[in-house]
Amino acid sequence: MIQIAHGGAAPGPRRPFYRSLYFQVILAILLGGTIGHFWPTFGESLKPLGDAFIKLVKMIIAPVIFLTIVTGIAGMRDLKRIGRVAGKAFAYFFTFSTLALIVGLVIANVVRPGQGLNIDPATLDAGAVAQYAEAAHESTIVGFLTGIIPDTLVSAFATGNILQVLFVSILFGIAMAIVGDAAAPVQRAFESLSAIVFRLVAILMKAAPIGAFGAFAFTIGAYGIGAIANLAALIATFYLTSLIFVLGILGVVAWVNGFSIFKLIGYLKEELLLVLGTSSSEAALPSLMQKMERAGAPKSVVGLVVPTGYSFNLDGTNIYMTMAALFIAQAMNIDLSLQDQILLLLVAMLSSKGAAGITGAGFITLAATLAVVPSVPVAGMALILGIDRFMSECRALTNFVGNAVATLVVARWEGELDQDQLHAALGSRPRGLAAPPDPAAGPGDKESITAD
Repeated sequence: MIQIAHGGAAPGPRRPFYRSLYFQVILAILLGGTIGHFWPTFGESLKPLGDAFIKLVKMIIAPVIFLTIVTGIAGMRDLKRIGRVAGKAFAYFFTFSTLALIVGLVIANVVRPGQGLNIDPATLDAGAVAQYAEAAHESTIVGFLTGIIPDTLVSAFATGNILQVLFVSILFGIAMAIVGDAAAPVQRAFESLSAIVFRLVAILMKAAPIGAFGAFAFTIGAYGIGAIANLAALIATFYLTSLIFVLGILGVVAWVNGFSIFKLIGYLKEELLLVLGTSSSEAALPSLMQKMERAGAPKSVVGLVVPTGYSFNLDGTNIYMTMAALFIAQAMNIDLSLQDQILLLLVAMLSSKGAAGITGAGFITLAATLAVVPSVPVAGMALILGIDRFMSECRALTNFVGNAVATLVVARWEGELDQDQLHAALGSRPRGLAAPPDPAAGPGDKESITAD
């Protein structure tokens, strides 16, 4: 169960473990996997449960982003600070997204998970991946950039496009900051509306176990455990690489910035289970934004970094793209030169920026990347089509943790990470590495979603 907790309120009595979201989602995933394995047809029929929950969450994402960003920016009233936060966020995104691509490339060359399969390219079913190749062909850099601008001020909310909502929210927040005191009544109204919207999020999250149950039952029922065994080397390599990146690279980043990656993962365990069950990081976006505020990051930083990171800070997707491309080449005995691999890396750096944090986006961006590297046929994607769903879960989990770390790091770079609040949320003692919190920002005025 999810409840809204105020920073200054005393914690209530602990409820039975079986009423916690953590336990309920674990149970739902286990039940869904069991049904999908033993009764696959019935498991596939449960797909609407997962789809319905994702739609419920996506319904509320646009208002959450808009209200968080607008009230955060309007409260800053400092346009230089807004630009500074955005600049630091994109510097972080570029650095670690590129590092993720390099890590995937290096480990795929060392482990070589596709070696020995000896697949004849003539035997591949190009039609199986035609829709992904077509979607990738229609995606261009110019189209992506112009697509950020919505047709109307409200159409972004109707379509649910995260980047369009982000664009409108930033402009609206900047306008309110410029107007100043005259916008104060609107800001107070938005802050009151935020309380209502986040209470709605808490209500919707009660359906999380049902969504995870249906989505996982469908995944196992439709693709089967056997799909994992057939390409176990690639799946194991990808999961291990993602684990190394999260616990190793992001773990060091977290340690340098005064918190533990293990404590952070424990703090976000309910959201991570939800992402695992639904294969979608968007399912936990509203809760992530609230938990980052509860962990001491200011609303203005959370509002800018989290939604932007969902399109520009996709560490898991980047690892997947370079590793999958090399796996396909190795499986078909195609020897990629260093020049080809550098080209692959550069193209992936661009194509990954348009991927959203939803199932299937990684496959489309992989098609876009392979289309520019003629040495590897796009039809080779048919080799991993059957297991992409299983790898999408790891992509989403890695992306999710990466954005949580990015938010806390950027907040600390700004000198606005409330260290006491951070360690109270993570259940650890302060390391004394972060800058002191802004005395004007009190922790007691934040609302957050917490698990019972």
